[in-house]
Formats: sequence, C-alpha cells, structure tokens
Amino acid sequence: MARFPEDAVTDQRFDVNLSILFTELPLLRRPAAAAAAGFTAVELWWPWAETPTPPQAELDALRQALDDAGTQLVGLNLYAGRLPGPDRGALSVPGEESDRFRANIEVAADFAASVGCRALNALYGNRVDGLDPQIQDALALENLALAARAADRIGAILLVETLNKPESPLYPLVSAPAAIEVVDRVNAATGLGNAKFLLDIYHLSMNGEDVSQVIAAYADKTGHVQIADNPGRGAPGTGSLPLEQLLDELMKAGYGGWVGLEYKAGDRPSAESFEWLPAQARAARRSR
Repeated sequence: MARFPEDAVTDQRFDVNLSILFTELPLLRRPAAAAAAGFTAVELWWPWAETPTPPQAELDALRQALDDAGTQLVGLNLYAGRLPGPDRGALSVPGEESDRFRANIEVAADFAASVGCRALNALYGNRVDGLDPQIQDALALENLALAARAADRIGAILLVETLNKPESPLYPLVSAPAAIEVVDRVNAATGLGNAKFLLDIYHLSMNGEDVSQVIAAYADKTGHVQIADNPGRGAPGTGSLPLEQLLDELMKAGYGGWVGLEYKAGDRPSAESFEWLPAQARAARRSR
C-alpha cells in the first residue's frame, strides 16, 4: 500500500469514522482503539439505529468512553433509520420515520453539545415508491430547517451529503449540485447560513463526477470531507483515486476542516489499515 509522504499531510486534520472502522469491537471500546492507533478525533453515524431516543445511560456511557480515550467527536449523524442497511436517512420519509427524525433532533444536538461536537449530518432519505417527490422535498426542507436551528443552538453546522447511485439507487442526492441545491434552500429558509456540504470523495467518484471540479466549485460551501478509495471503498492506496492530490486541492482551495476516514478495513483488523498515513499525521491538528 502506498504511503502518503508526511509533508503532504502535515496540514490535514484526520478523524476516524467509528461506524465503519473498528466495528470488530463493541461501540464503547472503539474510541480507545482509535486512540491506540494514534488518532485523537473520531466521528459516528447515529449509533442507535433502532431508536432515535436511546436511554440517557447509553448516551452517558458513550460520552464517558470518548472522554476516557481522549478522543474528540467531530461529526455525528442524526437518526437515519437502518444504517448500515436499506435506509439512507429518515427526514424526507413521511409518517413514522419523519417523526422519529424530529424526535432525534434535540437528543442528538444535546449529546453533540455535551462532547463538543460541532457538525451534525442529516441524510436525506430514500424516495418512496408512489409518493410525489415534491411532497418528500417539502417535508425534507421543514425537517432540515428544524435541524439547522438545533445545530445553530449549540454552535454547530448541519451537513447535507451526496451518496452514490449504484449503492443507493433510491437516494435522490447523487450529485454534488443536487446536495448544494438543498444546502442553499435550507440556508435561505433559516437565514442562519450553517448548512454545509459534506463532500465524500468516494461517493462522488462512484457517481462519475470530476472530483477536482467539485472541489474547485464548492470548497467554500463544504463543511466536512470523507474519503475512501475506489474501487472497493478501501483505505487510500487500495484503489485508483489520487487521494493525496485531491486532499492537496482541498487545502489549496481553502478547506481547513476535518477529513473523515470512512473506508472499509477489509479482512484485517482496522488498526492495520492505516499504514498509508504516517503516525505523526494522525493526531488532530488545530483548524487553520
């Protein structure tokens, strides 16, 4: 596996997504495992896929695990249904799923505030067969505005993410412009300006987009970045994406936020999947 030169990642800020890496361990042991691998920042999908409102004791236990490991939570998904699984969010799905998303908003925001997390990611949700997409989009805007206001209350941003059509065929936001349009709508609706684009290089590449062009066009609206190589969604160097070059382009375009490692470790322990990243580059750096 190719190793990134240390000087190429000196100014990058990496975090580990504990919902796709270290999943061979129970949730509460993952922060310590990330710390043992040299990382001090992590992110998570909503850890309780079965409920938007877990018992306070479970929230407290996760907060304690993060504190004990000395890891900072820098990104958290809002409730998104069964993820991993068939769902791709809940906020545009009328009925029970929308209600569950709304019930989750303040719970997730309060938890994020308690651990100093300043980015909440809201997955849009799949299209529902037989339902007018305009109805879903109107509901989505209502729910995203609620989430944006909750994020603003805790000094956080709200992220809107593009996924890829081959793996998420019912998800409507499968291009960078589609997600940016939603970001702009939310900001216009709330006047807060805290809705941002989550730029996932793997998903963009799977959609056949020119990632360099997306970076040039939307770096100023980007609030978080995630990476994995393509094909395979593995660690950098396992596929053909020029990730080192793309991260450099992001930095030169003015992006100084987090780069989430959201890739699959494959058939080996997660701790062995970081050879590409020099140990000195793993600990969190201050924002530029």
